[in-house]
Amino acid sequence: MSDSGKVRAGVCGVGAIGRNHARIYSELENAELAAIFDADTERARAIADEFGGTVTGTIDEFLAMVDAASVSTPTVTHREIGTALLEAGKHVLVEKPIADSLDDAKALIDLAAEKGCVLQVGHIERFNPVMAQLEARLDQPKFLEVHRLSPFPNRSVDIGVVLDLMIHDLEIILHLVDSPIAHIDAVGIPVLTHREDIANARLRFENGAVANVTASRISPEKMRKIRVFQSDAYLSLDYQDQSGWIYRKDGMEIARESVEVEKDEPLKRELADFIDCAAKGAAPKVSGEHGAAALDVALEITRLIETANARP
Repeated sequence: MSDSGKVRAGVCGVGAIGRNHARIYSELENAELAAIFDADTERARAIADEFGGTVTGTIDEFLAMVDAASVSTPTVTHREIGTALLEAGKHVLVEKPIADSLDDAKALIDLAAEKGCVLQVGHIERFNPVMAQLEARLDQPKFLEVHRLSPFPNRSVDIGVVLDLMIHDLEIILHLVDSPIAHIDAVGIPVLTHREDIANARLRFENGAVANVTASRISPEKMRKIRVFQSDAYLSLDYQDQSGWIYRKDGMEIARESVEVEKDEPLKRELADFIDCAAKGAAPKVSGEHGAAALDVALEITRLIETANARP
């Protein structure tokens, strides 16, 4: 803790995502942006000039200056950097996916438990205000239709669209359905990279629920929508606009009403929750185990796609 009683926060990796982490840490009342670490020193200095914090030249220097840190570096480095932080007793928020393998994810989870540190995974849609509407209004989802489309981002090209974008929705679906997966069908096509850039997966759960998920990073438009059906209602929500409608049976007709959503920045809510958990030693809303479960499904979908695309 700083002399003012604030959690000393740091950011490892200040690219497009990490920059926003630095911005928000500088704004939170109970946090102090203390340190920045990035392989691109000039980039780190520019972020420090904009939001504050000290640019550190080594990870050891960074460790000495923080109580909690975001890891927003390439996925392949998550285990290495996360391990260094946790070994030093620092609380960690690692951007999704938690790691690039289940073994690496489990290693981080086990180490966090051993050290008594918070390990939160950056599945940001769990902090979207529309999520509260889903949780409050749905208890037995039977069919989920999810679309997440975006133009090509020119980043995260080391992973396919399933691990880049679809994993957000997989984590939400696992949270809402809360049942083991019985079967997965998946298709995906590489367009601008050597990995799949557009993908669709159909998940059938043991409780009978079905989820149909589409993700694309080659779309001319942005879309982040979810529709969830259960026996007495159908809820359609837009993560991007933070708006939605609920449809209910009214006799032999369908009545529609607007869903009131109190709009807010999901990343701000996510980082505020992380800092609060770090200060109190509380369990995060999206734990390492949640992140690993979503990774497990994403890796299986990726495997199915790669296997199908390898056939002559």
